[in-house]
Amino acid sequence: MDALPVTPGELLCLGSSLAFSGLFYYLHRRKAKVASKIQEAPKLQVGDDLPGILSATGTGCLSYVAVEGIVQPAEAALTSPYHQELQGVIERLVLKEQRLIWNSLARSWTDSERVVLEQVHMTPFVLVSPGGRAAGQVSVESPLRAVELPLETVYERFQQTSHGFKDLLGHYLSGEKPKGFLETEEMLLVGSSLTGIGELTLHPDGSLHLQPPADGAGYFLRLGDWQTLLAELESASSFWKWAALVCGLVATATLLHALRRAYRRHRLKQEKEEEQRAFEDLRLRKGLALEPDEELPANTCVICLTNPRQCALLPCGHVCCCFHCFQALPRRTCPICRSPIDRVVPLYQA
Repeated sequence: MDALPVTPGELLCLGSSLAFSGLFYYLHRRKAKVASKIQEAPKLQVGDDLPGILSATGTGCLSYVAVEGIVQPAEAALTSPYHQELQGVIERLVLKEQRLIWNSLARSWTDSERVVLEQVHMTPFVLVSPGGRAAGQVSVESPLRAVELPLETVYERFQQTSHGFKDLLGHYLSGEKPKGFLETEEMLLVGSSLTGIGELTLHPDGSLHLQPPADGAGYFLRLGDWQTLLAELESASSFWKWAALVCGLVATATLLHALRRAYRRHRLKQEKEEEQRAFEDLRLRKGLALEPDEELPANTCVICLTNPRQCALLPCGHVCCCFHCFQALPRRTCPICRSPIDRVVPLYQA
């Protein structure tokens, strides 16, 4: 039975390349689909005309729309515990432990961090027009379900851990060395320009609400305009597309290499078979074929020490082996003088 044309290493490379190519293509299509949907979505500003636009739809709903406005709290705003003058509608406090981990392979210390504590506080908020008019304001629903919270870092402090001699000795033995704690505060500040992309609905009481789309499309809240988000999605889509293409090329190159090697083996096998048939035909035409019960000559093959010497190796001219041993040579070099073999001719003994 012939061996598989693909080695285990090539099979692993081929399978992983195809798997990564499929995954990257899926991510590319997903990002491209979201970017296309945002490109086609209506672009609106918070203003007095929004209720009329929604009423004209007949359903009081726009399934996917980009709305730009200014953030204002619907209730009491959140105040930063570190900067009393800052007020926001979403606050996230994060405490991270930073440490060094010994990497035995790289023989060096690498940075690592672990979230020790994370707290998120939120108060209901709305988007209003730049003029600050209350009419036509849009209430933002479920902001924590957005793909990414539009927060700004307003406070950051790193507290370094002090170590004694015993602590340092224990760190080197354990392979972990604490650096300290990083405390950060992020907020969505009142007065920020925010773009919300989602489903816009008009309730019976006349209020407007921006909420996650019912069809599962991406729900985005971003500082700034929608063009920035669209550019980021298109860049990510292009990156995953090229990554999928590179992995596909690697898989194709691996498969072609394996097929080329299998084809060369097949051609070499055919050449050996044809060479053996031609050799046997020449011996039969000269009447030099051995009978089954005929004794072997004294000049036996120097390789197998069983069969008679049947061929002359050119250009060195040594007569030293049988034809089967000649075919089994790992390299086409003379077993006597190691010179390259250009061709072989049958030996005729009278």
